[in-house]
Amino acid sequence: MIKHIVLTRFRSDVSEDTISEIYAGLAGVTVRLEGASGFHGGRSTSPEKIERGYMHGFTIDFDSFEDLAAYSEDEEHKRWGAEIVAHAEGGLDGVLVLDVEA
Repeated sequence: MIKHIVLTRFRSDVSEDTISEIYAGLAGVTVRLEGASGFHGGRSTSPEKIERGYMHGFTIDFDSFEDLAAYSEDEEHKRWGAEIVAHAEGGLDGVLVLDVEA
């Protein structure tokens, strides 16, 4: 299994409603694609408070790197990904992506 982890520093003018809409769109992609499951996302509630500005994030589980590649090439995923970048502080500089084998 591959755990896809995305952390974002959204600009301060981006509403929680906008972020929720983006995450709902990505959750829909996850449900639609074979080999993708378990979308979880939202605002950090960490008591450690060491997010360094990355206050929002999401994870998706993929059965294989091939399934992750299919997600990466999906047009709807690209649209929601572009929304994240457009709303992130510094564009792509405000986004971290990790893919971890679990």
